[in-house]
Amino acid sequence: MTNDPAFPAPGAAPILRPGARFMLAHPAHWIALGFGSGLSPKAPGTAGTLWAWLAYVVLQAYLTPAQIGGLIAVSLALGWWACTVCARHLGVADPGAIVWDEVVAFWIVLWLLMPAGWALQLAAFALFRYFDAAKPGPVAWADGLFKGFGARGGFGILFDDLVAAGCTLLVLALWRFWW
Repeated sequence: MTNDPAFPAPGAAPILRPGARFMLAHPAHWIALGFGSGLSPKAPGTAGTLWAWLAYVVLQAYLTPAQIGGLIAVSLALGWWACTVCARHLGVADPGAIVWDEVVAFWIVLWLLMPAGWALQLAAFALFRYFDAAKPGPVAWADGLFKGFGARGGFGILFDDLVAAGCTLLVLALWRFWW
């Protein structure tokens, strides 16, 4: 792997903006980079969340809610592995191009929210992006909890987005309760 220009050599500078060649070099990259949505030059997290939304709409046309729940469970475990491997290969502990954390966290939001109309889905998207990007309170705490490389760092990549999903669902539940 060290002779492959798609991967940084030991001691080399990290890859800050991976491209299609890097994504296609390993199955973990393909997953962690959100099937290409993480390659967006601007706002890859937003691109990954939009991809998640579109994918969820397609998935719910073919799968039952229970099957989507199973897919989410598998996606969490597979994503943990993929994020761990991809971050190590990029040489960056939590690279912005890794968007599988946004994908699976937003799937959880939609799975628990559905059935919901367009406006509520859009509100969920906006809230999730706010919590993920601004990292207020518990999301900032979660973001700093598991850092580094290896399984701990791979889990950390996912964890703050799972907390952002929880915050999104909490706000939506409180909104529904009060209005």
